Amino acid sequence: MEDPVGFMRYRRHEAGKQHARARVRHWHEYEQIMPLDHATIQSRRCMDCGTPHCHAYCPVHNLIPDWNSLVSEDDWHAAWQQLESTNNFPEFTGRVCAAPCEDACTLSIRSRAVTIRSIELAVVEQAWQSGWIRPQPASRKLFRRVAVIGSGPAGLACAQQLVRAGYRVTVYEKANRAGGLLRYGIPDFRLEKPVLERRLAQLHAEGVRFRTGIHVGQDLEFEALHRNSHAVVLACGSEQPRPLDVPGCSLGGIHFAMDYLVQQNRRMAGDYVSHELELDAGGKQVVVIGGGDTGSDCVGTAIRQDARQVMQVQYHDRPPDHVDNLCYWPGPVPEWHANDHDDEGCRHVWAYDTVAFTRHSALVDQVDGLTLQKLRWVKG
Repeated sequence: MEDPVGFMRYRRHEAGKQHARARVRHWHEYEQIMPLDHATIQSRRCMDCGTPHCHAYCPVHNLIPDWNSLVSEDDWHAAWQQLESTNNFPEFTGRVCAAPCEDACTLSIRSRAVTIRSIELAVVEQAWQSGWIRPQPASRKLFRRVAVIGSGPAGLACAQQLVRAGYRVTVYEKANRAGGLLRYGIPDFRLEKPVLERRLAQLHAEGVRFRTGIHVGQDLEFEALHRNSHAVVLACGSEQPRPLDVPGCSLGGIHFAMDYLVQQNRRMAGDYVSHELELDAGGKQVVVIGGGDTGSDCVGTAIRQDARQVMQVQYHDRPPDHVDNLCYWPGPVPEWHANDHDDEGCRHVWAYDTVAFTRHSALVDQVDGLTLQKLRWVKG
C-alpha cells in the first residue's frame, strides 16, 4: 500500500451529487464521477486486510484491495486490468450496485467504509476515456453455436465471455432494443443509456449477434432454437411481479413497479406510448409500497414526473440512528441514512402493512386511498 496508515490520515469523501432542487428538473445522471486525485486519496484509506471481507461480499468477487492499492499508486491502467479480470461491466455496477462490499469493509467497524463503488466507477471511466477498453475478438473461432435468451446484464456478460472464447453467440431479446433491465428497468437518472450503448458496440465488434424483437417461445419455438444450437443459455430475468392480494387490488390506478419503470424508459427512448396506457404521476398523490431499490426508482421517477406528493410505505420499523456495528458486521448495518429521494421530497411511512385499497364511490373504478395496519415488531 502507498500509505499504510492512510485509513487514519484521510476521511471518507463521497463523489459529488447535483443538488436535489436542480436534479429533479431533469432525467440525467446526477451523481458525479469522482475526480482521479480524489479517488487516489480515498483508495489510500483501504487497510489491505489479511481477510478482505469486501472481496467475499462483492457479488462478482472483485479483488478490491488489489485495485485500491494500484489506484493509490496512480497506476490506473493496472487497476483497470485487475478490475476487468472479475467484472465485465464495472460501469454498470459502479453506478447501480448497492455496494455490500462497503458494509463488509473492516474500516466500517469503527469508522466509515472506503468509497469502493465510487473508486470502481472512476477506474472504469478512466479506462473508457483512455481508450483501454477495446473489442477483444477471439483469436480462434469455434464452430459451435450458443444461443443466449435475454440481453440483460447476465445475458450480456455470458455472451461476452463465450464470444471471446471463440463461440458463435447469438442473443435473442423480445424487446426492440438490447439491454434488458439495464435499458428498461433502471431510470436514466441512475444509468443513462449511452453508457449501455458504448458497451453494446463493443460486444457487436467482438462478434456477438443480436436478434431483437424475437420472443422465444412465441415468435420462435424453443425446440427449433435448441435443435440449431449446441447450447442454449436462459438469461430471461425475473419479470413476474408479486401481487398484493388484498381487497381493491384490481382497481384502476394501481400498477406494478416494472410496468411503470419500463414505460418511462421507453418514453425516454422516444417510443410511442398511447394516451390510454400512459402511466404519468404528474399532479397526482403517489404511494409507493416497498422500500427497496425498485421502490426508490419509482419514487425518483414520480418526483421527476412532477407528482404532487410521493409517499413510500414500508412494513419494517424505521431503523435506529445508531447501532453497534459489531453486532451486524460484515453484513448490512440497519442504521437510518437518508437516501437521495428523501432530499427530493419523499415522505416515509414506517411499520405499516397495506390491507386494502379503497375508492371514493362504488360507481368509480379508480383507487382513491389505501387502508394500512400498524405492525409491531418484537424480537423472537
